[in-house]
Amino acid sequence: MDNRKLVVIGHGMVAQRLLERLVAEPANPYTEIDVLNAEAVPAYNRILLSSVLAGDASMAGIALQSSDWFREHGIRLHSSEPATAIDTEAKTVMTASGKVMQYDDLVLATGSRAASLKLPGETLEGVVSFRNVDDTEKLLEMSRNHRRAVVIGGGFLGLEAAEGLRQQGMSVTVIHRGEHLLNRQLDPTAGKLLEDALVSRGIHVATHSSPLSLVGQSRVRAVELTDETLISTDLVVLATGITPNREIAEQSGIECDRGILVDSQLRTSQPSVFAVGECCQLGKQTFGLVEPGYQQADTLAQVLCHSDSHFKPGEVATRLKISGIPIFSCGHPVPGPDTESVIWQDHDTARYCHLLLRNNRLAGAVLFGETQDGPWYFDQLQQQRDLSAHRQQLAFGAAYCTA
Repeated sequence: MDNRKLVVIGHGMVAQRLLERLVAEPANPYTEIDVLNAEAVPAYNRILLSSVLAGDASMAGIALQSSDWFREHGIRLHSSEPATAIDTEAKTVMTASGKVMQYDDLVLATGSRAASLKLPGETLEGVVSFRNVDDTEKLLEMSRNHRRAVVIGGGFLGLEAAEGLRQQGMSVTVIHRGEHLLNRQLDPTAGKLLEDALVSRGIHVATHSSPLSLVGQSRVRAVELTDETLISTDLVVLATGITPNREIAEQSGIECDRGILVDSQLRTSQPSVFAVGECCQLGKQTFGLVEPGYQQADTLAQVLCHSDSHFKPGEVATRLKISGIPIFSCGHPVPGPDTESVIWQDHDTARYCHLLLRNNRLAGAVLFGETQDGPWYFDQLQQQRDLSAHRQQLAFGAAYCTA
């Protein structure tokens, strides 16, 4: 060991992945690791917050590690201790309680927050986001005392919040400005199948709709749409994307754009300062999914251990269940002028498969209702295999194409 000090600002899923990779490295150079966590609880599986909201999981059950793990590995975890300033020349970090921590290397893993729509009424009581444990606890409390909810945003977080609130007994309306739900991951047919399934479960869906204002005195009472429709509600969940938490970096003279700018080794513009996860930006790209964040953490662990590793963004597959409905997507879900579509659909069981080919190689895949072949399709996409010999069987999955 090189007797070096590491400070990590932020303790989400990506920061925890980095810590686990570092302590497993024989070349780990750090004798001291301090983690500054703005939240009151250690890192947890944020993907499972929807299960907590639905009543299917507990807060304790989604923790990524026990407190014993940090003690065993000599990591000092400072919860409810947000960093407030960085002095890159002195190599120090100041915290909200006035602590000053020296570092040899500093990692910014500050994550992101819900994007603001800058709507009139956003600061009213009853308007919340759905990003962390505090948000989830607020939603659970409000669901016990109120009946109606509006979720603004038909992406993953919005639909997960809608389903969780529905399972808590609320009447839920989802407002989405796109032509169909999950429009970044699904094609129009799969988006409509998802909408129909949610409606059949009692969730109201309004696509092609945008909020104009949130109406109320001290507490939100309605959402006004741009077409002047008024939807009465007791709470509003904002789920319209994310904004990287870059402010502490900006204030410290670290170069930022939408996120904290990094190179392929996750280095920022300041020596010995790195950034990973949803707070960082490589080129023009920011990262809102956990998988690229994990890849960044794996790369950075190698870099901090003096390896010449580089992070290269690649294709990401999305596999999830919304309201019990399995969905899979990878690549580009919408046909282009140079793609061909292979489609299979079973109307009786609401199963659907749409494959997009470019020069007989997979360019995208959308699966709805049955997703077990998703990883196989993703492998075909990553490897760019010639699939011309399997064109007729391709939509039926791996078993029909590998025999």
